[in-house]
Amino acid sequence: MMVSLMILVFVIGYVFIAIEHKVKVDKSATALVMCGILWVLYMAAAPDLVPTVSKGAFNLFLSAHPEYANYSLAEQCTKFVTDQQVLDHLGDTCEVLFFLIGAMTIVDLIDFHGGFSFITSRITTRNKHKLLWILATITFLMSALLDNMTTTIIMVMLLRKLIANYKERWVFASVIVIAANSGGAWSPIGDVTTIMLWVGGNVSATPLIGSLILPCIVSVVIPVLFASRILRGILRAPDYVDMDSNRPKFISKKESLHILILGVLLLVLVPVFKTATGLPPYMGVTTALGIMWVYTEILYKRKRDIEESIKCRVSKVIKHIDMPTILFFLGILMSVAALQSAGILSSFSTFLDKEVHNIYAINTMIGALSSVVDNVPLVAGAMGMYPMPDPAAIATAADPAYLQYFVSDGPFWHLLAYCAGVGGSMLIIGSAAGVVAMGLEKINFMWYFKNISLMALAGYLAGIGVYMLQMLL
Repeated sequence: MMVSLMILVFVIGYVFIAIEHKVKVDKSATALVMCGILWVLYMAAAPDLVPTVSKGAFNLFLSAHPEYANYSLAEQCTKFVTDQQVLDHLGDTCEVLFFLIGAMTIVDLIDFHGGFSFITSRITTRNKHKLLWILATITFLMSALLDNMTTTIIMVMLLRKLIANYKERWVFASVIVIAANSGGAWSPIGDVTTIMLWVGGNVSATPLIGSLILPCIVSVVIPVLFASRILRGILRAPDYVDMDSNRPKFISKKESLHILILGVLLLVLVPVFKTATGLPPYMGVTTALGIMWVYTEILYKRKRDIEESIKCRVSKVIKHIDMPTILFFLGILMSVAALQSAGILSSFSTFLDKEVHNIYAINTMIGALSSVVDNVPLVAGAMGMYPMPDPAAIATAADPAYLQYFVSDGPFWHLLAYCAGVGGSMLIIGSAAGVVAMGLEKINFMWYFKNISLMALAGYLAGIGVYMLQMLL
């Protein structure tokens, strides 16, 4: 009964998150309320669920805490949930949150100092086809280093300076959304979902890049080829605005360039830091943020004649971090953790294994779902449904070959990163990049569905085909 109620609460919460723009309630608020309710329900059902769902971990917990031997079963389960399960899940969640906070602060620091203008100011072509390919390429590469949302904001803002016709801008902006999602899927730091998989140890940097770079390129090239047929001729009298207007007057071009190079270099070196030290990625990105902080403090120390209130110090920039988004991730990841603790996700994975039993079909379905609902809980759910097996589990499994797909850097996780990231392009509301473009350019949902969704689907399926071909070869 309680398990059914938990599923119902999650479904209702998910619906409210999906129709956020209709109900006028921020999805972060919904996620936090849903998280609280799910953990309350799980705690109430703990005496029935813990001894069966978490039997091994529960017995280990009791043996490590003999002082709880005389407690009632309900009290023992309460201690297990609060002292172990909640803290374990919160620790995993905070690894992702601290990584995002560090990365978002570095990106905002570059943006505040006009660093990205060095990229955008060099786009001067008036040929629509050429401009489409240039923007798609830049977006694809930028989103591998930065988050999809930031990349989309930068590129859509550029479109406003180049293209007067809003319908043409919608085509360009749609391609930017597709390129941002595809570009983020093959990089361990390019998308929240790949960050989650990377931080969780499900994938590592080099194998992920090697297996997904070609499918992700294909998933962009095909939609761009289709979009090229919509656009003809050259741009009509583009209004080239001085891109340096984005840079504070008290920051020189040289200083702005140095901040851009240092920030991007530090973000790129985060995977190297993890490989070299063995420390989790959030340690690398927080160290990178510290280096940026020291650099900018030294920079502003030399500018004594500048009023303190207008200086873009880290202590000021960090206040502009999108905290509602961070809290949304906290709520949704901990909600999924409650479902995992209750054994709901493992039951669902057992159903998929029995009825589908094909990682390509399972991931393709997850990708299709990510065009409707947020890909963060989908990936979190998959991580909960399919814990990485150890050699002993594989050796004793009924189908060891199938279980081998779920080891670290196994095909399931690489394809999951691709499908969850690229699948969100099929609808304008299917990704953070799409929602941002929709908001900035007022792109109509049905227009996107009629003109872009089919080409995004073609690219998505072609990329899966390329990945399957790679596995066969």
